[in-house]
Amino acid sequence: MKVVVAHNRYREAQPSGENTMVDLEIAQLTAAGVEVVPFLRSSDEIPAMSKGAKALLPISPIYAPQAQRDLSRLIETHRPDVLHLHNPYPLLSPWVVRTAHQHGVPVVQTVHNYRQVCSSGLYFRDKGICHDCRGRALGVPAIVHRCYRGSRVQSALMATTLAVHRPTWRSVDRFIALTSAVADHLREYGIADDRIVIKPNAIPDPGEPAPLGEGFLFYGRLSPEKGLGLLLDAWRQHPEGTLGPLRIAGDGELRPLAEAAARERSDVEYLGPLDRPGVWAAVRSTAVVVAVPTWHDVLPTVVIEALAAGRPVLGTALGGVPYLIGMDHPAGAAGWVVPPDPAALAAALPTARAGAAALSPLARARYEHTFRPEVVTTQLLATYASLTTP
Repeated sequence: MKVVVAHNRYREAQPSGENTMVDLEIAQLTAAGVEVVPFLRSSDEIPAMSKGAKALLPISPIYAPQAQRDLSRLIETHRPDVLHLHNPYPLLSPWVVRTAHQHGVPVVQTVHNYRQVCSSGLYFRDKGICHDCRGRALGVPAIVHRCYRGSRVQSALMATTLAVHRPTWRSVDRFIALTSAVADHLREYGIADDRIVIKPNAIPDPGEPAPLGEGFLFYGRLSPEKGLGLLLDAWRQHPEGTLGPLRIAGDGELRPLAEAAARERSDVEYLGPLDRPGVWAAVRSTAVVVAVPTWHDVLPTVVIEALAAGRPVLGTALGGVPYLIGMDHPAGAAGWVVPPDPAALAAALPTARAGAAALSPLARARYEHTFRPEVVTTQLLATYASLTTP
């Protein structure tokens, strides 16, 4: 099988889990014997573009002419079975779906965010969940609130793009929803169930879990929507030292909040930004990983990493977190979810501490059955086959 993987890479200066997952998926497909033909662009290319190319950038989300010419040549040369699209913005445009269809190539798209409806892709604005543009022909609230890159002009262009490409998205042959929450988003957008496949991302197996450590670990980008403030508000409702240690790792605008909490309490430790070996060492040292986004986080990779290490997860009941933990799975959940409320989270912390050992085997089993590369790649290949088998 031959598959074109199309993706506009996010800027390297802004770490992107989506870039990482696309790279991993390409490697996993290649290992499975698929011939992958990359069709990649990067937002890092923009500064080096000619003046003429830069002048066309404002319309490129709607229609990127050079990308369509390049894709047509690539399809004519390689004759792929499927085009698999990830992020089309800004240099590819959703128009690549139409270009592929013009050549008789079916299209699969992995939905990494909510940008069929929401100009920012997050359903999050002004520190709160926002659905103001749902059901609208044009996302006027996104323009008013400057939801795309803080610019009213760019927000107007993105809102227009979403309106123009509503028929384009509805022509995609299969959508890959990373979680059941994304599947619900697509259904609300008008996509039929038979064109939605729930298939999460996979991460490489880190090996058999080490014995449980102690306490709690929060790691990732230290930004407001990730819930660090929520966690610290809940943590302070318990006397110092009664829950074991809370370790915080990562960097971002809320780093001063993490550093202040570590100075304030002896049971809080700020580890700073960590490389991958450092992250895995921190995960092994803990009993429970905390993932408490205050927005509909599509697929927080920290949850999958925790499960792979046999660590149960305490999370908020938003976005993909309940699905990842397996809240509706017959075998039982590999953790706990609560509303994004400090009192509810504070009440769950002792429960999680007491129940971590019992749920550790379930966490590892959840990873092995759902998020191992072999499992996920088999699902992806079946999705491709459903579009190419007569």
